[in-house]
Amino acid sequence: MTRFKELDPILHSQLRLAVVSLLISTEAAEFTYIKEQTGATAGNLSIQITKLKEAGYIEVEKKFMNNYPQTLCRITLFGRRKFTEYVASLKDYLSPEGKS
Repeated sequence: MTRFKELDPILHSQLRLAVVSLLISTEAAEFTYIKEQTGATAGNLSIQITKLKEAGYIEVEKKFMNNYPQTLCRITLFGRRKFTEYVASLKDYLSPEGKS
């Protein structure tokens, strides 16, 4: 038995963690904003957003604005809870004896 919790494999990806980190502090973010902030390619970001959506961590809304497609991403309550759990698990790795 290990004293370390298993890290959430959905969030333990650099790009998916970056996406959720951006969404945790905002109501919604556009795909283009997330792409700029993460430096990801459109294709890779699209794949990772789909994985987050399928896992229930985020919601994705696609619509048109001024005749251009717009993709908005929002974190779900489930996603917020999983992110909080992930951060707590990381803290256990950084301070395994419970010392801060």
